[in-house]
Amino acid sequence: MMEITRQLAKFVAELDYEDIPVEVIDRAKLLVRDLIGIGVRARHEADSTLAMMRATEILGADGGSCGVFGDSRWFSPAAAALMNGALGHSLDFDDTHAAASVHPSAVVVPAALAAAQLPGANGREVIAAIIAGYEIICRLGQALGPDDHYERGYHPTATCGAFGAAATASKVMGLNAAEIESALGIALSQASGTMQFVENGAWTMRYQVGNAAKNGLVAASFAREGFVGASHPIEGRYGFLNAYAPSPDHRKAVAGIGTDWETMNIAVKPYPGCRLAHVAVDAIIDLKHEYDFGMADVDSVVIGLSDLAYELTGTPEAQKRTPDNLVDAQFSMHFLAAVALKVGRIHWDDFTQQMQQPDIAGLMRRISVIRDRQPDEDSKSRYRTHVSIVLHDGRHLSRTLGLPKGEFGNFLTSLELRDKFRSLVAPCIGLAGENDLHEAIMNFENESVDDIFRHTMPTHTFVLAGED
Repeated sequence: MMEITRQLAKFVAELDYEDIPVEVIDRAKLLVRDLIGIGVRARHEADSTLAMMRATEILGADGGSCGVFGDSRWFSPAAAALMNGALGHSLDFDDTHAAASVHPSAVVVPAALAAAQLPGANGREVIAAIIAGYEIICRLGQALGPDDHYERGYHPTATCGAFGAAATASKVMGLNAAEIESALGIALSQASGTMQFVENGAWTMRYQVGNAAKNGLVAASFAREGFVGASHPIEGRYGFLNAYAPSPDHRKAVAGIGTDWETMNIAVKPYPGCRLAHVAVDAIIDLKHEYDFGMADVDSVVIGLSDLAYELTGTPEAQKRTPDNLVDAQFSMHFLAAVALKVGRIHWDDFTQQMQQPDIAGLMRRISVIRDRQPDEDSKSRYRTHVSIVLHDGRHLSRTLGLPKGEFGNFLTSLELRDKFRSLVAPCIGLAGENDLHEAIMNFENESVDDIFRHTMPTHTFVLAGED
């Protein structure tokens, strides 16, 4: 039996800030900034936020020592980790890792920040812990075989996320390798989350990601106090890999750890929606800009997707052509393509502005999404998409792309990353506040986590529908 858990725990325990390449540290700070920007906007606008905040108050979890993105109050550590994780995933705008099919920051960053506000860890320690968590969640996702994991109905970000969050929180808390093994053993009992939310656009997609952040924090806290977790939780007979996937590749859980940095393969989303639909959006925007046509010029559109992309965003056709809510729209290739055809971009605000528009509804009826199987389909080829557009004047336009914007090798520019951050947080904290928050995050090594949360607090009163 490969001693996978032991190797991972040893890596986390021994990882020092000074040993991490500068480009990995810089990338991690950009990912943290991206997640915080999403969380701030979601605190004020996500449709699930009001219910979550009220439930937290009823449970008596406010009044603690930990911050929540965009809120002026302090909460218990577990509640803060849960809410920040849920907020970070609420817009479906958070980062992704292609080969693992996970959203790393939404679970790892909230766990790290909550843990840091307990002992008051410094910024360098928190950054190292976040990178450790990234490396764990991304490797476990790859080892499972994400397509197999999806086929069983699991949500990889939530399941793998419990272990990534546990590793991160353990690192912040200063646990040794044996204690981290125990924390991972406790996380095994908490690894849960299913894809059933796609059936009705349920808010459980967000909750189970936040829950993974919370569970990782709890696992590390229990392990620190001597609570004994299951041995071999990753590789054991009833461990994570063997119980949650039919044919895992155990070697991928530890391959290249400490030398090959999966953190660099985490992509930032330019559009708030299912990542597997992004290549089609890229292709449509490219064609629209190149040939200068309007949505009224479009006769028909055919989009060919890989198996997994088709299952998540292309079928059932009737539902995808008539999304009822935000989650439905974010997992509808038809809707995302229609907005891109009409506006030439997709911003967060486009969802509320375009969902009920008759011209978008009419355009969705002219969009067909088909399954385009690739014999060599893998984590990269699942992005490969072919778009064919027929215009009323008889022109046939087409484009095939394989690497969505935001991936390593096609990463967003510094200006694009800052524009995304500004567009999310400036409406909440103003342009001056956005600049202060940006500067604090990019100087994370020398900032306290408490101060970063203070920078996210709103400069004026926001009231969600139904909120007093």
